[in-house]
Amino acid sequence: MTTTPEGTLALSAQQIRKSFGGKEILHGISVDVKKGEHIAIIGPSGSGKSTFIRCLNLLETPDHGTIDLHGERVFDAVEKTPAKSVRALRKRVGMVFQSFNLFATHTALENVSLAQRLVLERSKTDAVDRSEELLERVGLKKHMHKHPSQLSGGQQQRVAIARSLALDPEVILFDEPTSAIDPEMRVEVLRVMKELAEGGMTMMTVTHEIEFAKEAADRAMFLADGELLEIGPAAEILTDPSNERIRRFVNALSGVI
Repeated sequence: MTTTPEGTLALSAQQIRKSFGGKEILHGISVDVKKGEHIAIIGPSGSGKSTFIRCLNLLETPDHGTIDLHGERVFDAVEKTPAKSVRALRKRVGMVFQSFNLFATHTALENVSLAQRLVLERSKTDAVDRSEELLERVGLKKHMHKHPSQLSGGQQQRVAIARSLALDPEVILFDEPTSAIDPEMRVEVLRVMKELAEGGMTMMTVTHEIEFAKEAADRAMFLADGELLEIGPAAEILTDPSNERIRRFVNALSGVI
């Protein structure tokens, strides 16, 4: 089932299909995301979650479907979006990956500043000022002159979040941002993400962190076998799901037999 929230739509993806090697991975998934909303994407491994979220900023090109950003058509599989439009879209739709993808030879400050200078053409002074502000926001200003090797996994992921925020995106997509982090370090990343959601950032997060999704997401969408099984209020779906497959999945993650 699919619901359309009231309010201004930030992102609308309709009938997204994607195949690899002749096998269809996504079978026509649609979702509308309103401005300031946080949607958690959950489901078993191999359900197409990461493929779907990568399609939303065209790291993967959908074989079928459309994507609108604040009412503007930014992708149509029939018309084949040109490379220039893809680059423009990625300025507006940020992405935080499982791996941190930081430059090892650059400090945290330089990692956050570099994209601003290259993509937004900000001056060095403006980029540094913005970077310091964002690193303070994610609790890392005192570590801004350290290189990635001197930071924990949780700290590196927070630098990656600051780097994404530095481009002033309209939407941020998170692809299992805590999966490569030691369990005790996850809390610091989840805290930053929760603060972003509470601050009104439009977000979509692929995650297995059920408690985080209950608390920080407005809605949850459950994918299985490349299909959208259900979408609705996160607390409702993740606390007392009516769908038996979702119930089994949530119970398994929660350690309930």
